[in-house]
Formats: sequence, structure tokens, C-alpha cells
Amino acid sequence: MIALGVVLLLSYLVGSIPSSIWVGKIVKGVDIRNYGSGNAGATNTFRLLGWRPGVAVLAIDFFKGFASSLWISQLAYHIAAGPVTLFEFWSLGSFLSITCGIAAVVGHMFPLYANFDGGKGMATAAGMLCGIEPVSVGIATVVFVIVLLKSRFVSLASLISAFVYPLVLVALRYAYGWDIDGSILIFAGIIGLAIIVKHKENIKRLIDGTENKVSSFSPAVGWLNKEEKSQSGS
Repeated sequence: MIALGVVLLLSYLVGSIPSSIWVGKIVKGVDIRNYGSGNAGATNTFRLLGWRPGVAVLAIDFFKGFASSLWISQLAYHIAAGPVTLFEFWSLGSFLSITCGIAAVVGHMFPLYANFDGGKGMATAAGMLCGIEPVSVGIATVVFVIVLLKSRFVSLASLISAFVYPLVLVALRYAYGWDIDGSILIFAGIIGLAIIVKHKENIKRLIDGTENKVSSFSPAVGWLNKEEKSQSGS
């Protein structure tokens, strides 16, 4: 149990790295939670600071989940007496990857370093699930891109891809015979549901017709950068 507790704590601490908040303060000296949608995530970073900071935040958030599920989970084998599962029927490898990945997603949503006020967890969850089973994540990513291009709503694309992901895993296991542990199906569904719940304000805005759309797919300049140029030119 000591090994399990250590890797879960490490995964949570890695997930807690508030990349968008730190990048915002480094690039512009601002807390992006005070601007735009108020969300501490990659989308708000793209919208406010431009594509370079946005890509950096997206990559960091993705890597937090990926590293936790694929690498940090394996540290358990080298700590104390080694890892244990909470249930005898649960595959040890799947158990470690899932629980460490979930700890990272929880850390992103409720970061220790940012007063537990974090992002929605989409990129970190994608990284976690990619570390567990990359093919299904690739399919969900294609769905995300298609919905985004058609609707221009990042939130809608995130919601639909979060809903589709566990269904893809079910299809791979039962329709195509892939060897995917049942626990992965269960927790993929839980993560998908958590992301949908975290998007509740976006869902309300989508229904009300007030949700922000992506106005252009050209490299984002950033609203704060535009404001700065506007003020310097006046």
C-alpha cells in the first residue's frame, strides 16, 4: 500500500501543475482565470495569449496525464514491497495506470498549487488514456477535430469526444476482440462523465446560444495581445 500511495501522490502533484496559470503569469503577468471564460486550460490560453502559449499549455497538460499513467505508475514496482491492487480480480498493470492517471486528472481539475481551482481536464485525460490505450484516443481525437471544424465550438467537440471515447473502447473489445481490461472500460466512462460534468457551464451556454465559437483557424494572436497593441496605438 505504501508504493500505491506514493505513486498516487506523485501523479496528483504532477497533475496539479497549473500550466496555463504559470504560462499566463510568465508571458503576460496575468492570471488567465480572470479573463475570457475564466477556465485554467489550454482553450482559454489560446484565446487570450495566442497559439504559442496555447500549444505549450496543451502539451504540458497532455504530458501530465500521459506520464502519470505510463511512467509514474511503474515506479510502484520499485518502492517498498511493490504495488498491490484493491481487488484481486483487477489486473495490476491496468489498476496502476488507471489510478495514477485519474490522480493526475484530479490534480489538474483541483490543483494543489492554485487553490484547487483548475481546468476541465480534457487534455490531461487524453494524455492519461493515450498512455493506457492510444488507438481509441486517436479515434476520439479525429471525432474532436471533425466536430470542431464543423461547429467551431471547442466545448462541443470536447463533450462529444469524451462521450465517444468509452464507446470506442467497448467496440474494440467486443466487436473486434481486442484484449482490453474491463476496468479500463469502466474508468474511461467515469473520466468521460467527469469531463462532461465539468463542462456544465459550457453546456448551459451552448443551449442558450451564448457559447464562444472559434472565429478563425489561423494561428491565434490572443485577445490580450490585441488589447495591448490597441492601447499602445492609441
